[in-house]
Amino acid sequence: MLTKVKEKVQSCILFEAKLAFKAGLTPNQISALGVIFALVSGFSYWFSASLSSQGSLWKVFIIFAALSILISGFCDALDGALARLYGHTTSFGGFLDSLLDRYADSAIYFGLMMGGLCDMSWGIAALVGSLLVSYARARSEAAGVKMETVGIAERAERLLIIVLGSLLSLLWREAPRWSIILLALLTNFTVLQRAIYFRSKLKS
Repeated sequence: MLTKVKEKVQSCILFEAKLAFKAGLTPNQISALGVIFALVSGFSYWFSASLSSQGSLWKVFIIFAALSILISGFCDALDGALARLYGHTTSFGGFLDSLLDRYADSAIYFGLMMGGLCDMSWGIAALVGSLLVSYARARSEAAGVKMETVGIAERAERLLIIVLGSLLSLLWREAPRWSIILLALLTNFTVLQRAIYFRSKLKS
């Protein structure tokens, strides 16, 4: 769903891509920066748990975690824009970008779980679902069936739900917990959607 929006964003950030190129950054380096910001987000969620009894200081780390996710997502769009703008798209670059995205997603989910912002069982279910959504696409496209934009919970949607849940937690402490429950349901439903889509394409 939001993958189409990501493509439009990539076409709108050519100025930023040119700046990154002038700064000597490569698409792979920007992908690595995205993972670093995801790790920062995960640690911020985790650390916020130790501040829950110290007034509203925990809110600062929740906001910082959410902003770090947005920056990580921006890096995910920028590396693709930079690669396309200067013809640096490679098979290894695509492989590395996808691989690093999985590490980034895992860092965020682990941070939420270790920070006690969601139930461990639901967090694991959401993480497994998220990884399988990506695996389903990789396995399908290896078989020649395009899977991009198929399903209701691609990576952009998942990150947005986590960010919204984080910001809502400033008013309602249970928001992250319910956002992860929602993700656990949506990601695994998306896996089912992709399995059905793949089967229908094979039949046709």
